[in-house]
Amino acid sequence: MLLAELAAASHAVAGTRSRSAKVTALAACLRRLEEGERSTGIAWLSGELLHGRLGVGYAALAEPAVPAAATAGLGLQETAHLLDAVAAARGPGSRQRRTELLQRLLAQATAAEQQFLRRLLLQELRQGALEGVMVEALAGAAGVAAAAVRRALMVGGSLPAVGSALLGGGEAALARFRLTLFRPLLPMLAQTAPDVAGALQRTGPASVETKYDGARIQVHRAGSRIEAYTRNLRELSANLPEVVAAVARLPVERVILDGEVIALRPGGRPQPFQVTMSRFGRRRPPAGAAAALPLSAFFFDCLHLDGADLIDRPLGERLQALDAACPAALRVPRLTTADPEAAQGHAAQTQSAGHEGVMIKALDSPYEAGRRGAGWLKVKPAHTFDLVVVAVEWGSGRRRGHLSNLHLAARDAGGGGFAMVGKTFKGLTDELLRWQTQRFLSLETHRRGGVVHVRPEQVVEIACDGIQTSSRYRSGMALRFARVKRYRADKPAAAADTVAALRAVHRRTHVGGGE
Repeated sequence: MLLAELAAASHAVAGTRSRSAKVTALAACLRRLEEGERSTGIAWLSGELLHGRLGVGYAALAEPAVPAAATAGLGLQETAHLLDAVAAARGPGSRQRRTELLQRLLAQATAAEQQFLRRLLLQELRQGALEGVMVEALAGAAGVAAAAVRRALMVGGSLPAVGSALLGGGEAALARFRLTLFRPLLPMLAQTAPDVAGALQRTGPASVETKYDGARIQVHRAGSRIEAYTRNLRELSANLPEVVAAVARLPVERVILDGEVIALRPGGRPQPFQVTMSRFGRRRPPAGAAAALPLSAFFFDCLHLDGADLIDRPLGERLQALDAACPAALRVPRLTTADPEAAQGHAAQTQSAGHEGVMIKALDSPYEAGRRGAGWLKVKPAHTFDLVVVAVEWGSGRRRGHLSNLHLAARDAGGGGFAMVGKTFKGLTDELLRWQTQRFLSLETHRRGGVVHVRPEQVVEIACDGIQTSSRYRSGMALRFARVKRYRADKPAAAADTVAALRAVHRRTHVGGGE
């Protein structure tokens, strides 16, 4: 297949909001992929690279400008091989080497192909071909039920691998994707609920569990072999010797456990998320890291136990297996109830202990790996602040032509002016995008690159999951998971929340709340 065909399919998908039209366009393209192209084509149509980021930025892709080829001649496999060479460049001079290889590739590409490659490499191919759409497209291309593809993906973990097998061998090829020890699954995710009572109305009898602000892990054991994986399926057992040791002591032979690790203070209260990640996120932690900052594991699900696969069993049965495999000290505290008052009591106890909220899980829910299942709901308090927009970035993909990413600042009552505390493009509807583009262009003071700086006049109400220490901004803080709730036409910038107010929340949740 020519790269131009893939780029055209991507353009068609980006140009429609119809889910069925996206599926049809993708399926037609997928059917034309040849055997050696399937994994690459599926990944690229999903906006992903098989080898992850290439270590290139805007400058390498945009400067100097490369004249486009007049006619399409690049093959998909040829393009993939060139990008493999870019990914393989290491050591002294590798940056220049990557740039030269990319310039050579772009010189062979038409204007449409160049645009596709730039967006793909910068991970800005926002065309609406999300995993759910791709699953339906693969099912349509192969003439099988989407549920069969989804089930194989759940245990196979890789959309390119599952899709390539399906396109090559039909539905029969999906049978080889089974729950397998040391082949990690994507974790099941949760939807949100505003409160405990509303969550229980949706789930019925549920497991109400403490929600830790830690790092998700999945641990596999077969005899003496034990491996731990991140939520992105990266193996990191060497980083977690205390977790490996704890699982080695369990009275089981074969097990797959789902849970979290978190750094705790001596009294048992949680350290800030950043502290946990300072240990968990390192590829090569220094000697003595485990002793200096130990991580505690808490498991909340059991997907396999001594020969029995449990992912299709209801949560109630999986919890019984978890209790049989793990002592209470290694399990997430939970309460099984349908009573809103009892559930709220557990939530209050959880938050008073310094944790961020609760998970409410239907007892009849299966494990939906990689999906945000309706049977799992998270309830946690959100912080809201009235902040001032000081700059906005132009959007890309479907947001191209609109001002999108907001630069958010708090009022610096002591130093004067405003101090940045974060950015967000979350929570913006199409209507808000149109409105804010007009609004902020009317407040523009100057531009720098793709950033429009504006007079600090517009107040926006922002919800976030917390505030973390950050050296990135002059304020010394950064919002976690910030999203727009509404614009405040009724509030002047002089009435926005102050740096001191945000710092008080940060201190209360990360310092005062932890002693």
